Amino acid sequence: MTGYGKAMLETPQRKITVEIKSLNSKQADINTRLPWICKEKELDIRNMIIRRLERGKIDVSISFDTMDGEAAPVINRNNVKSYFSQLKEISNELGVNDDAGLLAVVMRLPDTLRTEKPEMSDEEWARFAGLTEEALTMADLYRLEEGKAMEKDLSKSVASIVGYLDNLGAVEGDRISRMREKLLATLNEAVGSENVDRNRFEQELIFYLEKLDINEEKVRLRKHCDYFEETMKGDGNHGKMLNFISQEMGREINTIGSKANDAAMQKLVVMMKDELEKIKELTLNIL
Repeated sequence: MTGYGKAMLETPQRKITVEIKSLNSKQADINTRLPWICKEKELDIRNMIIRRLERGKIDVSISFDTMDGEAAPVINRNNVKSYFSQLKEISNELGVNDDAGLLAVVMRLPDTLRTEKPEMSDEEWARFAGLTEEALTMADLYRLEEGKAMEKDLSKSVASIVGYLDNLGAVEGDRISRMREKLLATLNEAVGSENVDRNRFEQELIFYLEKLDINEEKVRLRKHCDYFEETMKGDGNHGKMLNFISQEMGREINTIGSKANDAAMQKLVVMMKDELEKIKELTLNIL
């Protein structure tokens, strides 16, 4: 689910900023941008994020501005001396005398400067961890607000499906009687009414109409809708469960559509499928 959280803290040594962004994803895909002092704690930070946010495409950015110049580079004297002596020897062989120029060249060579990087103390890590937890809390609150809006949309779509299901009864009407008359008329036209075995016709008609009966599908679809609402309002993370229930709802709707054999009923089935697609899209973003 989508979320955003940001937390800041100023200490005498540093100004720390933690920023967390989360987008919808089926798995936990974490991308971190950490300063050098946090690298050794990257695994701990990832575990904190997974424990709180569980899944999503998550970008984590932790930065700090040094307040007291503790990270000022230091000249690596041994390397500078070694570089300079080698270049001085070469310049003497070539008859070139420019010590000041040689020193400028040396200072541009690798490893002439080094930055002291002290390890993070327990006190500093506690500050970083607390700030990260604060940003995660803000991101989680953001996702909760989004979840409330999604719950309303899901309830609306489920209610629409139930409404279309209620309308099926009115549309269905005397569908069976009409189909019986249509089949009998077709048979009379094909072989003649005097050649129709009425008893055999009634027997075959019963088997045929049983295959077109949708009462069981209607009952199961209504139960799936009720179960969806019940699961959605329950405690815990039920994103995958809701997705599974929506798949079962889709099976019943498809079966009703295949058995309908009626234009008005097919129209209602299409409208139910439209609402179901909205439900499936939303459930993919729910934890």
